Amino acid sequence: MMLFRQLFDPTTSTYTYLIADPETQEAILVDPVLEQVDRDRALLTELGLTLKYCLETHIHADHITGTGQLREATGCEGIVPEHAQATCANRFIKDGEVLRVGDVTVEAIATPGHTDSHMAYLVNGTHLLTGDALFIRGCGRTDFQSGDAGTLYDSVTQRLFTLPDTTLVYPGHDYRGHTVSTIGEEKRWNPRFVGRDRKNFIQLMDALNLPNPQKMMEAVPANERCGRAVA
Repeated sequence: MMLFRQLFDPTTSTYTYLIADPETQEAILVDPVLEQVDRDRALLTELGLTLKYCLETHIHADHITGTGQLREATGCEGIVPEHAQATCANRFIKDGEVLRVGDVTVEAIATPGHTDSHMAYLVNGTHLLTGDALFIRGCGRTDFQSGDAGTLYDSVTQRLFTLPDTTLVYPGHDYRGHTVSTIGEEKRWNPRFVGRDRKNFIQLMDALNLPNPQKMMEAVPANERCGRAVA
């Protein structure tokens, strides 16, 4: 048994995930958003859950994390990927490491490329939280925060696309109204990867010429401080 909720921040199109064991009532929040802390705390209270961990997929550039406020309010641990620039974190999670809340397991899968320290999380072997490494019919950009297109291609094709086709894909963002996909669907229909080798993928990503996220200048330094804005 597992409690699993997908929560949405409409301003930044960010998904936050609530994962819990209904027996022990211990919970994890993945990629919480600062502006949604009150919503998340209310839901935890309504469901009778104790927040044990706030878990980040990476250091975000498009929103400020709610981990700092949630940690102060609940006493939970803030966890970020190994090598992430966030000295305020309680812990750094490594590739292959497993977090547990009751009988629910969350396995870290190193998926750098969007940033140089990025994790996807496989929950109970069935629900894959892909962060910004893999979107539904897309993927995260690779042109800042030490991103690298070739590294992202390797992460997705060698670490994520090798999982069973039935694995559910829950991304860190969606801008078109999608909520969930599968590994099988993305291998067949994702235009960033279908029919492209590593060289072609790099060429595609290098030519995107995207504008910077609106909150990038405030979000990155704040998230390196677990959600505390830099004066």
